[in-house]
Order: sequence, then C-alpha cells, then structure tokens
Amino acid sequence: MSSRRSFRGVSVRTLLGLATLGPFVAAGPCDIYSSGGTPCVAAHSTTRALYDAYTGPLYQVKRNSDGATTNIFPLSIGRLADSTAQDRFCAGTTCVISIIYDQSSNLNHLAQAPPGGYRGPEPGGYDRLARAADAPVMLNGTKVYGVFISPGTGYRNNTARGTATGDQAQGMYAVVDGTHYNSGCCFDYGNAETNSQDTGSGHMEAIYFGSCTFWGSGAGRGPWIMADLENGLFSGSNPKRNAGNPSISYRFVTAVVKGGPNKWAIRGANAASGPLATFYDGQRPNARGYNPMKKEGGIILGIGGDNSVSAQGTFYEGVMTSGYPSDATEDLVQADIVAAGYAT
Repeated sequence: MSSRRSFRGVSVRTLLGLATLGPFVAAGPCDIYSSGGTPCVAAHSTTRALYDAYTGPLYQVKRNSDGATTNIFPLSIGRLADSTAQDRFCAGTTCVISIIYDQSSNLNHLAQAPPGGYRGPEPGGYDRLARAADAPVMLNGTKVYGVFISPGTGYRNNTARGTATGDQAQGMYAVVDGTHYNSGCCFDYGNAETNSQDTGSGHMEAIYFGSCTFWGSGAGRGPWIMADLENGLFSGSNPKRNAGNPSISYRFVTAVVKGGPNKWAIRGANAASGPLATFYDGQRPNARGYNPMKKEGGIILGIGGDNSVSAQGTFYEGVMTSGYPSDATEDLVQADIVAAGYAT
C-alpha cells in the first residue's frame, strides 16, 4: 500500500504508528497519550475501550422496571461496547446509564451528579441520569450507544485521583455530537470544583461545546468548542470573542482543550474524517483570576462546575491527561478516533 493513500481523510503515514488499518487499531487513545509522555488520568466512553488491552466494564445500566443493574463490557479486548447485552437487559423496559467507568487505573468513575450551587431536578436535588438507548451510533458498522444529555442530566466525581490541580498542566479531548447542543450552561467535560460550587475564576478547566454567548464566543453563530475556566467560557485570550474559533458544522466533533502555566490551546476536528485544526494557542485569558490557574481536580460531564444544568449535548468518549500533550500526540489520537469509524 502506498504511503500516499489515506483512510477516512487521514494519511497512512500518520496511521503507521497505530499498527493496523482494520476496524480497530492496535493502540487506543490512552496508549498513544502514554507513549507521548502524558498518560491518561481519566478515560470515559460508552462506545469503546480507550486502551488497547482494556477488559473492564465501560458503563453500567440500571433497569427502571426493577432497579436491577448490569455492566456493559467491550466485545473483546480493546474493542467496542457490547450493545446487544444492553438491549437484552433492557428489553421491555427502559434503562438509564448509572455509572460511566474510568478505564484508567485511577478509578475516576462518573456517577449521578449531586446538588451544588444549582440543584438538579431529581429528589434531593440530584441530576437526572441519561436514558441508555437515546443516542445510538455506529462505529465501523457496529451499533453502540452514547450518553444523551438533556437539560437536568449530569455526571460527576468530586473525589477524583491523579487529575491536575492548581496550575498543573493537563490535556483533554471529547468526541461529541455536533448537532446536539443549545445555548444553556454548560455542556462540559473536564476538570471542575470538588464541592459542586462556584469557587471562583480559574478553578475549572473543562471542554465546553454549545452556542452560549453570555461570556464569550467564536466566529459565526456557533456552536463552538470553548474552555470553561469558571465564570467564563473562553474561545481565546480575549474574554469576549475569538474570530479564529469557527462555528462547528460536523455531525461528530473532536474537541480538544489543554492548559499549562500561562498557556493553553483549543483544537478541533471532524471526528469522522481529517486532521485536527488549532483554533487558539497562546497565553491565558487577559482577565483577572486565570493566571495562575487554581484547578481543583473534580470531573464533570454535561454540567457546569456549580452544577448548572440547562445545557444539552451527546458525549461518546473523552479523556483527561497528566501533563500538556504535544500537538503530534493529539494528531495521532485524532487518527485513532477517525479509524474508529463514527457514523450515523
């Protein structure tokens, strides 16, 4: 095979380090990050294993008819989620996703978010759990399920281990549905407060996807990939607008945010084809409170740091790393995502 040929818009030369061009590559995203010196400290997905050798559960579903639960595993080592096991278990009733397991050794699992500065709609102020069958998707021709976040739905871990705190460097990516979003706050994945409260500017560093313009925006009408740094959604160094951060029109989106001492970047791509583009790479926002950062190390999905629950979106997979990943490492991760074959 000529090295000039391509696979779903990614050159074979780029994919050579991934060992195969079959439906599954021989290195998952977290294997790639580890090889780049920035290992995953959290890895969440309901669609596939993010390490090639991962054999544990991907997520847990809870049956509404009797409250019973079961774990959904990969079909085989390093492969896709066994959606037929979910379908069998949930036949004749509905299920919710009760736990999204962390595939890293830190056991940073995501569960039903507790009440915070904003109270969720469930008893006691907890957030809702996502209905397990609401986001079917195909990976290389096999049906799997994403996490469908409607307003009021959210997941959290306030006691995460190994995540970045203070001004420590970290990287993150998430694969999301580029057509499922709103202007509410805040469809996030990443680093947040550990008490579900707004504890001040710079206490978060999470990926945001949506069309909220209250704090900042990019070019056009959105949606945009931005960073939720608490008390601000940032598309670049300017607190209000970065014209170099484009509106997104892809069905499947790879969203990347990474940050270190007085530097951070936003990158993005079509998760089904092509390479990552850089939308911002530079100093921290020129607003008070964001340099140095004061990250707390909690993990959120689908909500803001204070449990703001008005946003919506669909999450398929995402990771958080220790250290500031290189662009080259992230480019290989994007190639792996493309090779996974996300499709409707």
